[in-house]
Amino acid sequence: MPDTYARPTIEGRSGASKHHFVAERFFGRSKNRRGTKTKGIFATYPWGHERELGLFCYECHEELLHNPVLLPEDITLFAGLVRARNLAEATKVADRSKIAGRIALFHEVIARGLKILQEEESTRVDMRGSITSL
Repeated sequence: MPDTYARPTIEGRSGASKHHFVAERFFGRSKNRRGTKTKGIFATYPWGHERELGLFCYECHEELLHNPVLLPEDITLFAGLVRARNLAEATKVADRSKIAGRIALFHEVIARGLKILQEEESTRVDMRGSITSL
């Protein structure tokens, strides 16, 4: 149906859109500033998926991926990891390697957490035999 995307209806919430696995702005690119190149956070791509897109329903794209839930205790734990890896900044400097390190660390936290949860889930007996998807 036309004009239903992003509306608070089943149809609007079911529409699909593409999402970069890693934000283009990390490399100095942006759809909002076409033709404008700024200095990126990463000079080279650390994960091997540069410019790759995934197709997600509206809810997963806009509600889940763009709005992670980070509680105060999560931030405190992450800040401890940032300090332990010497990625904290008392003042900003021209070199953006610390934020690049924090971004990489945040991805590591998510990836490890997903792996642990997947391993825990795989040990459970799913009587329905079904796998849910994003």
